Amino acid sequence: MNDLNHYIGADLTKSPTGGISTVSGIERGKQRVLRRLLTNPGDYVFHPEYGAGLGAYVGQIINVPQLTGLIRGQMLLEDVVAKTPPPSVQVTPRDDGTLFVNLSYIDAPSGEPTTLAFDVGAA
Repeated sequence: MNDLNHYIGADLTKSPTGGISTVSGIERGKQRVLRRLLTNPGDYVFHPEYGAGLGAYVGQIINVPQLTGLIRGQMLLEDVVAKTPPPSVQVTPRDDGTLFVNLSYIDAPSGEPTTLAFDVGAA
């Protein structure tokens, strides 16, 4: 299955033929997980429960186990994330108030181990 090739916060990209680029496979799954985690709950009018809203935690005192549980729970709502073994989630608050998130999970369609690491709140 293909989706638009779009990382949250970035522009759409063009294909070599000038159309809108699409993405599939593991890369599609990474984009879906990242989009879910960075989208604020309520931003999608017809899906108000969608999203973890990680940006809201920047600059806050973080309860790491609670945030880890939120991330894992949101990840498990994505069909591309295998339910077993459960995803591994590591959240590291930084001194400047930003967060570093490191995820490991099995891509359900391919069965391949997958990692995704990203900063939240960094410029």
